[in-house]
Amino acid sequence: MTDSTTLDIFRRAGAATVYEASGRIGCLDSEIRPVVASAVVSGRAFTVRCDHGDNLAVHRAVAEAEAGDILIVDGQSGAFGYVGDVLAEAALARGIAGVVVDGTVRDAAELRRMNFPAWSRGLCIRGASKTFPGELRCPVAVGGVVIRTGDLIVADDDGVCAVAAELVERTRAGTETRLAQEASMREALRSGALTLDLLDLRKYLVDTK
Repeated sequence: MTDSTTLDIFRRAGAATVYEASGRIGCLDSEIRPVVASAVVSGRAFTVRCDHGDNLAVHRAVAEAEAGDILIVDGQSGAFGYVGDVLAEAALARGIAGVVVDGTVRDAAELRRMNFPAWSRGLCIRGASKTFPGELRCPVAVGGVVIRTGDLIVADDDGVCAVAAELVERTRAGTETRLAQEASMREALRSGALTLDLLDLRKYLVDTK
């Protein structure tokens, strides 16, 4: 289990900074976007593989995931309402931190009213069937990234980043370093410094006129 301090650091840093600190790996497709603006979450991945157009596995996941988990749903990019307001209500009641769906969701206005953190490829009113149990806690390919239960997820307005469990400590150290560097850079910029100098970019301009 990732400790709360690490989760707080990643949440404060945001998905883009964690992605940079991880060695620029784990960035989910940019088509997977927030449904609720300004939502920021970090937490343990709980993976879900659905049959195409069927969300019974998501109902199972809501029942079995732990408080603070983020559901990572492989919906095979399907245009169905894999998650809607009823499942979101159930997830909130269980303490689930949010959901990332490689597919679509529905009831966007209600999700926003509930302030339920959700990321998806878009919206679709088509209902999902509830016949096939799917799989839980299995490796899934979501947004072009293979994610396992126990990996760490950071998601915000910029997108979603996944950090493999074995890389969390290294990424935390890198994230803290980047936060300190960025704070120092902002202070220098306010004092009149230029990004060309702070980032040592002038060496790439030697042939410019």
